[in-house]
Amino acid sequence: MHHRLSGSSRAGFTLIELMIVVVVIGILAAVAYPSYQDYVKRGKRSDAQQFMSEISSRETQYILDARQFTDKMGSGGLNMARTGWTCDDTVPNCTNSLYTLTVTVDNTATPPTYDIKAAPKSGTPQADDGDLHLFSTGSKTRMVSGVDKGWTGK
Repeated sequence: MHHRLSGSSRAGFTLIELMIVVVVIGILAAVAYPSYQDYVKRGKRSDAQQFMSEISSRETQYILDARQFTDKMGSGGLNMARTGWTCDDTVPNCTNSLYTLTVTVDNTATPPTYDIKAAPKSGTPQADDGDLHLFSTGSKTRMVSGVDKGWTGK
C-alpha cells in the first residue's frame, strides 16, 4: 500500500534562494546608502545656510543702528542664538559640531561690506562639502576645491 502524508510538502527556502535575497539586499543598500549620506549632508549644509541668512538679516538691522557692520555675533554684537550653535564675542565666530561660522567686515569700504563664511570642520562628514559664503551684496557661493558648486547644489 502506498502511503501519502498530508502536508508533507517541503517548506522554507533553499540556500541558493536565500543567497539571492542577500545579494539583492546588498545591491540595494550599496545604491541607497550613498544617496542617504548626500541627503544628510545637504540637510546639515541647509542648517548652516539658514543660520547665515539670520546673521545677514541681523547685520542689516545692525548697520541701521550703528552705521557699520559687526563681526561680533555674541551678546556684544548681533546677539545670535541658535540651538546647537555656540556664539562668542571673544573669538568672533559661531560653531557647532560640523561648522565654524565667521563674519569678516570691511567698514572702510564704500558702502561697508561683510562676508559670512561657514567652513566645515575637518574630520566631519561635511569636510569635503566646501566653504559657504554669503556676502553683503546678497551673492552666495559654495567653494569646493576652488570651484563654486552652487549654494544648493550637490
